[in-house]
Amino acid sequence: MSKSETKFMSLVKIFSEMDNDIFLGKMMSAPGLKYKDKVFAFYTKDDAMGFRLGPDFVPKEHGLKYYQPLSPFKTKPPLKGWLIIDNKHSDKWENLTQLSLTYTKTL
Repeated sequence: MSKSETKFMSLVKIFSEMDNDIFLGKMMSAPGLKYKDKVFAFYTKDDAMGFRLGPDFVPKEHGLKYYQPLSPFKTKPPLKGWLIIDNKHSDKWENLTQLSLTYTKTL
């Protein structure tokens, strides 16, 4: 297990223990964190994490340099409000997971 995957599994443990409505699920074929029936964060095969942060989230305001929009489909635009955050920012993943959960609870 990579260092990034270990960090993700730690987040699964932290967040699932804080709320019975949070559990390990799937985002497409990737392991993810779900709140009720909505995925709000997931781990990618590229040792990065995807977060549902909303369309008003400004990455640079959170010190993020290494990110990209989530674009899983070749012929469709990126998913609005979702970002893939590189493992170079794994120190920010816990905070981003909380921000993502907070945003997802508003949906």
